[in-house]
Amino acid sequence: MRIRSLGVIDDAVVELSPGFTAVTGETGAGKTMVVTSLGLLLGGRADAALVRIGAKNAVVEGRIAVPEGGAAVVRAEEAGAELDDGTLLVSRTVSAEGRSRAHLGGRSVPVGLLAELADELVAVHGQTDQQGLLKLSRQRQALDRYAGYAVAVPLGKYGEAYKRLRAVSAELEQITTRARERAQEADLLRFGLEEIAAVEPRAGEDVELAEEAERLGHAEALASAAALAHSALAGDPEDPESVDAGTLVAGAQRALDAVRAHDPVLAALTDRIGEIGILLRDVAGELAGYADDLDADPLRLAAVEERRAALTGLVRKYGEDVSAVLEWAERSAARLTELDGDDERIGELTTERDALRGELGVLAQELTDARTEAAERFAAAVTAELASLAMPHARVSFDIRQTEDPEGVEVGGRTVAYGPAGADEVELLLAPHPGAPPRPIAKGASGGELSRVMLAVEVVFAGTDPVPTYLFDEVDAGVGGKAAVEIGRRLARLAKTAQVVVVTHLPQVAAFADRQLLVEKTHDGSVTRSGVKVLEGEDRVRELSRMLAGQENSETARAHAEELLATARADA
Repeated sequence: MRIRSLGVIDDAVVELSPGFTAVTGETGAGKTMVVTSLGLLLGGRADAALVRIGAKNAVVEGRIAVPEGGAAVVRAEEAGAELDDGTLLVSRTVSAEGRSRAHLGGRSVPVGLLAELADELVAVHGQTDQQGLLKLSRQRQALDRYAGYAVAVPLGKYGEAYKRLRAVSAELEQITTRARERAQEADLLRFGLEEIAAVEPRAGEDVELAEEAERLGHAEALASAAALAHSALAGDPEDPESVDAGTLVAGAQRALDAVRAHDPVLAALTDRIGEIGILLRDVAGELAGYADDLDADPLRLAAVEERRAALTGLVRKYGEDVSAVLEWAERSAARLTELDGDDERIGELTTERDALRGELGVLAQELTDARTEAAERFAAAVTAELASLAMPHARVSFDIRQTEDPEGVEVGGRTVAYGPAGADEVELLLAPHPGAPPRPIAKGASGGELSRVMLAVEVVFAGTDPVPTYLFDEVDAGVGGKAAVEIGRRLARLAKTAQVVVVTHLPQVAAFADRQLLVEKTHDGSVTRSGVKVLEGEDRVRELSRMLAGQENSETARAHAEELLATARADA
């Protein structure tokens, strides 16, 4: 892994052993940046504050060996990444403005893809995880994770039923608590629909009535105008000497008919005059019919205005015009049907809610049974690990309990509280020595014991997690002496089947590493390429001496360091 312009690190290369690698160095030397770099390669959150002051961006590049045919390889190839002799080249760039870019196998990829691959490749365990495991919810999650499919399958079914129950209960509560409002809404809709039904409007009827009212209101003027126009076109039958347009046009046509044979142009004009005569006769006939059909009955006008007033009353309340009123009526009828069906819906929802609560009770019992079985195995495995960590008489157990709640679900003949993960409260207990009552680990363990319990838990997880690399970030804090030696020995044993990287202050742990990396600053406060180096021979003895006594040249510390290395080699 190459790190550039990240925190105190200017430019450094970190070469990890395929077995056990210990990262050591003075406080503030930059060991944390090594962990942070790995976190960035694994899709961790980018932060502009990580970029070294004065640099445009920070860059982390890594080469990761991936299991052939594994899920990580398949997912990487789906994203277009290319493998280089069984390894994936990964890089992450963080700009000083906080922007982040990721590349995988020569292809630009979303940062989220790196996080997906991380789940398959690396398990990170640190002090944050230790503190988190003190929470009951995290202890339950830890047990579920250890149990695997035995809990995951019923938990998935339980989660689906729980979500459905929440949705059904919410709808039922909404219907019942808003019963008065919904009844009022139904009454208003029913009144409006009855009012519209009484008028029986037709689409477009308001436009037709407006036109008829306009015509009836001016009937006399319209009749007089039609009569005058008809007389002008067809003549006045009571005045034989009157001259009308039809007679004049007919005379013009006769005058041209006598000579039309001598000129085609004049013949065409004659035909057009003939067409005008026909059109005049047609219009005159329609005017006569219009005048005869025109209804000037004042009673009809009164009826039309009364009808228009009724329609206007509907439009004022329910829409911009009669068509909009009819659309409102259609929507309201559907809504009224929905509201009137509330009683039936309440019955349906109540039945479904009761069935779901019964189903949740059965699934919650399955979860309790699965967790109880897994808890025994988990506690036995952690207890065995504690024996390897200088706590031979300590015993770990789980308390799996439920809280009675009259509004809960029935589990094991009792009505108990329940939540999205079942009805169980899970708590990890520790009895540090024979005769001591089991107590919650947060209360029953000293600082050093707590660290060892948490490390034992992490090691047990490491045995069940199908990942090839484990990173432990100072999980050995708070312990020393013989316990520290046992922690180093246990991590070395774990490294026989997986790659283990440990950031540590303990020489007893570092001595068991296959490779020890020293992170040190230069005089200007930065970590350069030469600032992360592999310690061998005399250099490693000197660093272990510094970690033991704070004095690199102390003969006593050197003797102790050499003894630690010899002990580690003997266990290898």
